[in-house]
Amino acid sequence: MDRVPPLYYNGYARLEKGEETAAYKTQMAQEIEIKLRVEDTDALKATLKKMGARLVFRGTGRIHEWNTLFDTAQQDLRKRQQLLRTRVETPDGHVSRGKKNGGQPALLTFKGPVVGGRLRGGGSKIGGGHKVREEIEFRLGDAVGVAKILERLGMRPSFHYEKYRTTFQLPATKRWAKGLLIELDETPIGTFMELEGPPRAIDRAAKELGFSKKDYILTNYESLFAEDCRRRGQKMGDMVFQKRK
Repeated sequence: MDRVPPLYYNGYARLEKGEETAAYKTQMAQEIEIKLRVEDTDALKATLKKMGARLVFRGTGRIHEWNTLFDTAQQDLRKRQQLLRTRVETPDGHVSRGKKNGGQPALLTFKGPVVGGRLRGGGSKIGGGHKVREEIEFRLGDAVGVAKILERLGMRPSFHYEKYRTTFQLPATKRWAKGLLIELDETPIGTFMELEGPPRAIDRAAKELGFSKKDYILTNYESLFAEDCRRRGQKMGDMVFQKRK
């Protein structure tokens, strides 16, 4: 995938500038992030432009993601507040095979429990703080092969979700934003922005983009989708687009 490599945040999260993505090695990190619900995407993009934000990926910068969560039949990972996920990324304009991702590379990610305890009821925690958890991830060559290995180990797909992500970074002149990633996610339940990196940078970026700490969302897309289904009185399935955007 043709891209401009992002930076590491204190050795935490991404490749150092100048490294090739093919050299993606196992990364053991502490993920620090928040989500924000975006009501006006055009206004947000205009603000990002004024701030000098640049795309991390070349071209349109828009990447389709097909994500699959794995768990045991007894949902042991969920009970331990852990997550095991494969992700297939396809640049905008290329063909994504969705569930039939044979031969495509996959990003395998493990996430540990949220530091500081569980979110009540498994629902979304809104207002203040940051979501902090262990994250280990690395790239593997074949999404279908990875899934088969996990299934042989007693795992099964427990949830699929897709989205389009466009990732931005602020210019080097904004030294306070070093290591910060601004990720705009188009999902079947609306548009969200994830801010990932140093806590102070997250807070400052959120403020400059017109948000306050009471807007912070500290949960994952599966929980957000479950809440959306409950509001609409619909049975929860996979979080996928009815028609490819």
